[in-house]
Amino acid sequence: MTTPSFPGLPQTDQVLSGRRVLALGPALGQLAAGPLAGAVVETAGLERMIGVSGADADLILIDADAWGAPALAAAVQALTLCPSPPPVLLMGAHLPTAVVRNLLRLERSDVLDAPFAPEHLAMAIAALLAQKPAQPAAPPQPQDVARCWAVIGAVGGSGATTLAIEIANQLCGRQAKEKSVCLIDLNLVDGSASAYLGANPMLRPAELAAAADKLDPSMLQAFVTPVTKQLDLLAAARDPSAFDAAPREAILRMLEVACESYDWVILDMPRHRRPWTLEALGGCDEMLVVSELTVPALLAARSLSDEIDRDLGGGQKPKIVLNRLASRMFGPAPSMAEAERALQRKAEAGVSSDWEAAAASVNLGGPIATHRPKSKIVKDVQALVDKLATEAEQRTVKAA
Repeated sequence: MTTPSFPGLPQTDQVLSGRRVLALGPALGQLAAGPLAGAVVETAGLERMIGVSGADADLILIDADAWGAPALAAAVQALTLCPSPPPVLLMGAHLPTAVVRNLLRLERSDVLDAPFAPEHLAMAIAALLAQKPAQPAAPPQPQDVARCWAVIGAVGGSGATTLAIEIANQLCGRQAKEKSVCLIDLNLVDGSASAYLGANPMLRPAELAAAADKLDPSMLQAFVTPVTKQLDLLAAARDPSAFDAAPREAILRMLEVACESYDWVILDMPRHRRPWTLEALGGCDEMLVVSELTVPALLAARSLSDEIDRDLGGGQKPKIVLNRLASRMFGPAPSMAEAERALQRKAEAGVSSDWEAAAASVNLGGPIATHRPKSKIVKDVQALVDKLATEAEQRTVKAA
């Protein structure tokens, strides 16, 4: 950036007197003798933007021409994640689109094309400093907060998608209003929730990524497949590149908007960790790890639960659900008690095996409760949902 001269510059001493200005870019140090007169100026590199808040600086000036676009975009994006960041003025002859888009996510920001007149710089600084940070929104009341449950299989083929569908269907039976439950299949590459429900997947990861910045409840409906009056589905068609097409920010924004739009959100999680997995799980009220009754599956369930518990660092803990419990008294499958010994913990619930009912449901399309309402699976899932929902209501009452 070419630093302008400052003859006849409007006085900003009163505005900047004692203010702390963080100047990112070597050329900006020269501004201390002109429009930044009276301010306490600190020159630094982009790494200074990590974790910076309004308590550290009153204004950030960035020379866009001093840094490569990828590094600058990443630094500005990091700033958007900081609580109460200071206002930012980006200046330069070359303002990369990605950088400007990230900048516009900040509450207080502006851009100034170089070369610019000195009075324009002074006015931009004064305007930014005059803006007051918005007051934080009042926290939603407990009854307005969507409850979010995640279902994740310990191994492939454990029946996690089937249980996620049955849980979502049972929750619909507890709701009076329409469009109250949303099932989100986050297995973007090869999810099967839409096939199990006989529904047409409408979520397009590339379009979601392009719309993430402006995604709101009404726009989310463009990606939703209505299943029943109460149940909506967010699912993508099979696509090996889907995870690459939808970045972390787009997935998390979709989950955020879904939780604003529905009373209940059920996540059918991919078994393998993605960049957004821990953040998605961290926002859930319940995490259900589904395991078969085989030794490898039980060991995988124990390991996965331990990993989630460790990496989330406390709070809500994963709960293990044992699927396909055999009704016979003798056989090679472990009993519930034997399974819990392998898990080294109590299981939250067990779901009976009913292959015929599960197969009929998949072939006909829809929840098992629709086609085989007397199945033991339906009864066991209902008991699980009743237990978890009652616990959630008790926590809500205590929080209120």
